[in-house]
Amino acid sequence: MKAFQIKKYDKKESLEFADVTVPNPGDNEVLIQIHACGVNLLDAKIKSGEFKIILPYQLPLTLGHDAAGIVTQVGKNVKLFNVGDQVYTRPADFHIGTFAEYITVQESDVALKPENISMEEASSIPLVALTAWQALVEIGNLQRGQKVFIQAGSGGVGTIAIQLAKHLGATVATTASEKSFRQLRELGADVLIDYKKDDFENVLRDYDLVLNSQDTDTLTKSINVLKPGGKLISISGPPTPDFARKDGLPWYVKLIMSMLSFNVRRKAEKRGISYAFLFMRADGQQLQEITKLIESGVIRPVVDKVFPFADTNDALAYVEGGRAKGKVVVKIR
Repeated sequence: MKAFQIKKYDKKESLEFADVTVPNPGDNEVLIQIHACGVNLLDAKIKSGEFKIILPYQLPLTLGHDAAGIVTQVGKNVKLFNVGDQVYTRPADFHIGTFAEYITVQESDVALKPENISMEEASSIPLVALTAWQALVEIGNLQRGQKVFIQAGSGGVGTIAIQLAKHLGATVATTASEKSFRQLRELGADVLIDYKKDDFENVLRDYDLVLNSQDTDTLTKSINVLKPGGKLISISGPPTPDFARKDGLPWYVKLIMSMLSFNVRRKAEKRGISYAFLFMRADGQQLQEITKLIESGVIRPVVDKVFPFADTNDALAYVEGGRAKGKVVVKIR
């Protein structure tokens, strides 16, 4: 089969279009013929080596964290899926590789594809929707009547998180350029801030939760819009010692993360605010809950652009450029 791989960490070098062996599923795995895959900034960060301390992959490595396709083979212990099922998935860390024609995935990380959307739309969902779910539901415990600030509303995570937060009954504020306002209102955003003209720190007050996806300066400013007892959840770092402990990382990595996050943890603590770093994980059960929300019309995918498989490098460059409104997808079959 064909796959796009890296043989070394390099920000500028292109992915290599390689011939690799079709994998055989283990006892608890399914083999998926991939029809489409989502492209995420995480792929670019892994390619550059930015996450090699947290995710020490063996090279060569096939990139890709989202897929939608058809089950073509199942392991002997698989009970939830059958050959011919249309599914989507965010494979677990160290089992990624959706920039390819086939992938094996643990059945616990797979869900049936929503029936009312295409393969391309389905492939745009898993990573960003699981990120939104784990931030707002699992960690944030967002409740009806609360206020949440979701940064970069027109991005992949933002477009899904806004819809989920609105479904949960929250008042939703977000930042974007003015040309995205109409779409974000349709998704459910209540308060829209043009980041080119206004500073959200001067607009928002007494929020219950912030989902941070931007730089350190933005993270620090976010503390000031939260009320005491509020929650600051960051998907862009800095990671915390708690994250290192839960992930079983070496002591020196814990020390590094402690130093990196010290300032934000101290500032948050002084304001009575909790700070958490989220590095989302694969979870088929949560993805099945998201399927229900999509099929009921609560959440709809937002796809900016679909690239052919041969142009996967162009798709990744487009994501790195920060121009995408919603998700970027590669159509494989």
